[in-house]
Amino acid sequence: MRNLLAKIDIGEQFWLKKNTGIGNEPVYQSIGGFISAILPNIYVIAGIILFLLMVFGGFTYIKSAGSSDEEGVQKGQKAITAALVGFLIIFASYWIIQLIEIITGIQIFGSDL
Repeated sequence: MRNLLAKIDIGEQFWLKKNTGIGNEPVYQSIGGFISAILPNIYVIAGIILFLLMVFGGFTYIKSAGSSDEEGVQKGQKAITAALVGFLIIFASYWIIQLIEIITGIQIFGSDL
């Protein structure tokens, strides 16, 4: 099992390195290329956190509303509100990046970095 874990290259898994057969060489010549590769992964992680926060808030709200627990209801409402605000921020940031791509002509979410 230990040898299996040693063979997994995190840089290659998250598109941070390119396996050319000769060796793993960094793909990125600048910090911009690195950020362009990491940004889609950040959106996926943010989406998972958003989903879990919505589920947690929903369960807390439903459980507390059934037992007449006002503090729990407020906690659930705050979790759902925070998840929705987070979603709006993620959504807006994605579209701002899309606008920057159109205006500048620089491909940020491209695969050929």
